Amino acid sequence: MISPVILGEVAAFDQARGLGTLRATPPHPDAGEEILFHCTAISDGSRNIEVGRKVAFIVVSRHGQWEADGVTPLAVS
Repeated sequence: MISPVILGEVAAFDQARGLGTLRATPPHPDAGEEILFHCTAISDGSRNIEVGRKVAFIVVSRHGQWEADGVTPLAVS
């Protein structure tokens, strides 16, 4: 099952490991919850993203675990 698009922000990212977490933001019902992502899930292909960056993403099941995919950095306003 694939989730609807969720808006959030990068809570943490370790560039050396290529792993991070995203946090859903209000008004999402799971606001504050964190979900893992891998750098290959970053949609612009950069494999790097700064903490605090606003993003849109979906949640998918991989290897029996929920994780973010299609992590799309949003324009800075």
